[in-house]
Amino acid sequence: MTDGRTAAPQTVLTMDTTITAAAGAEARGGLPTEWRAVLAMCDRPGGLAVAEIAARMRIRLTPMTLLLGELADRELIHYRPPLQGAETTNVHMLMRIRDNLARI
Repeated sequence: MTDGRTAAPQTVLTMDTTITAAAGAEARGGLPTEWRAVLAMCDRPGGLAVAEIAARMRIRLTPMTLLLGELADRELIHYRPPLQGAETTNVHMLMRIRDNLARI
């Protein structure tokens, strides 16, 4: 699956990096089975985290990271680092919403 690779030098992925497929279905015909499975899984809007892809495919994290690095180097996937805490949750706003809902 990784063809003996131990590192993907151009792409750095962590377990919480979000992956989305870049290639359309028509470009997947000649790809290895594992690659096609990953691309099909990452077609959904918003993508999936590296750890979630590894878990769903029952592949350890390190080989999955290498496989995804290869896909990224071939521009078959897009990846973005995880969002920072401030970008995902504002605890004070959530608490105000909770309190206001409790009053209703």
